[in-house]
Amino acid sequence: MAEDDTPIPDSLLPYDVWTEEALRLVAVRALQHAAREGMPGGHHFYVTFDTRHPGVVMPDRLRAQYPEEMTIVLQHQYRDLLVDEAERWFSVKLSFGGVPSTLQIPVAALTAFADPEVRFGLQFALHGNTDIEPEPPAPEPQAEPAPPAESGPAEVVSLDAFRRRPPAKD
Repeated sequence: MAEDDTPIPDSLLPYDVWTEEALRLVAVRALQHAAREGMPGGHHFYVTFDTRHPGVVMPDRLRAQYPEEMTIVLQHQYRDLLVDEAERWFSVKLSFGGVPSTLQIPVAALTAFADPEVRFGLQFALHGNTDIEPEPPAPEPQAEPAPPAESGPAEVVSLDAFRRRPPAKD
């Protein structure tokens, strides 16, 4: 049987975008479950997002501390987790340095989502304009950083796993 050396044509359908949207929906479903039922067992989420993305709402002091990307941990001490699937955003109230703060994050701003309890993780590419210049940061007290991940590698799903590749040449 001869190998086909014909190059794979570029798709006229945006399969990569559709796949990424479907994977973002997994994060939305997990957040919805936590909003309704709370976190089951030892589950907890690390949610990383681009703070420059249009629609991200966060206190200026946190934006100054995290001008590009921020990871939040949803485990025990979060409140008022709301998910609006139709409008594609979620909000949550967390405490940073003892100061309660509400964050509103568009789903499109997510760059990663992980549940270390089950070693599950997703990474996302950003689509759209993230080159928005934030206001110049003012000196602010430091926010508490996210705790380090538990030991053991998380299973990260990348879109590359779903892309067709040309057959290897001998």
